[in-house]
Amino acid sequence: MGIFWQSQAALILAVTVLVALLLFMEGLYLLWKSHHGPEARKISQRLDRISAAATPAAQAVLKDGQGDVSAWLAAWLPGEQRLSQHWGSLLMQADLRWPLSVFLLGSAALGLLAYGLVVTLAQQSAVVGALAALALGSVPLAYALRKRHLRLSQIERQLPEALDLMARALRAGHAFSSALQMVGEEMNEPIAGEFRVVHDEINYGVSLPQALAHLTARVPVTDLRYVVVAVLIQRESGGNLTEVLSKLGDLIRQRLRLLARVRVLSSEGRLSAWILGLMPFILGGLMAVFNPDFMRPLWTDPIGIAIVKYLLGLMLVGVLLLLKIVRIRV
Repeated sequence: MGIFWQSQAALILAVTVLVALLLFMEGLYLLWKSHHGPEARKISQRLDRISAAATPAAQAVLKDGQGDVSAWLAAWLPGEQRLSQHWGSLLMQADLRWPLSVFLLGSAALGLLAYGLVVTLAQQSAVVGALAALALGSVPLAYALRKRHLRLSQIERQLPEALDLMARALRAGHAFSSALQMVGEEMNEPIAGEFRVVHDEINYGVSLPQALAHLTARVPVTDLRYVVVAVLIQRESGGNLTEVLSKLGDLIRQRLRLLARVRVLSSEGRLSAWILGLMPFILGGLMAVFNPDFMRPLWTDPIGIAIVKYLLGLMLVGVLLLLKIVRIRV
């Protein structure tokens, strides 16, 4: 009997430990989900968007934004508040969850790494090292600008459909705030999140003109500014807002259609720019592989190194000119 009860007690203890372990893991999961789960991320993003365009006092009440810089970094940066607002807005518009301190320190670390590799390992001058540091250190900035451009372009393409949805909602008898809520609930991201923020701001007591001004600060799209101006003028002078939104949606849609046509017609020029920009590097790489003795003086002889430096500088100027030629604004 004693052996039986000992085995039962051991089994009960094992089951109890297992249940306690499962409950502990479940608690850890619920704790993680409450801070880093999808709902928590969605609430954090909405608060970030609200605080991005709010006053400093409102930002302190809402939450610490992504633009905050660590204290020791702020002590070394002149005009830290302007820097925080500018770069914080850039990261917010790109929908990147990077703290500003990490963004700046990461760029500086990449620049120092490039400088050290070029100066110590490649045995190049400090000027070449500085250029390499500038090129590699600007990679995070280029990535953020690219993400920002893609996100704003997507919002611009979604704007006509959002205006049509708002016009249908107003035509059905809904209020303007309800139309904003419908866009936030029924449209896809990223425009849905921005209109949800406007609706939340109005519910929190922010006036409609101020909420729309915050929207244009978060989303610097020209067509959206026209929409905001039209809505504010209609509120002051009266008129049929449904017809105004419908006509603006048609006008924006026609402009986007014209822009797509211009891009098609200019595709040959953009392709030529890519070919002219990449061909010297491709040919140089092929010649370095198949005839290395012919290409070796370009990085071993001082005259060859000077020629490469001047050629790279002239190619950079040519690429910038080509980009300006093929970039057509509509």
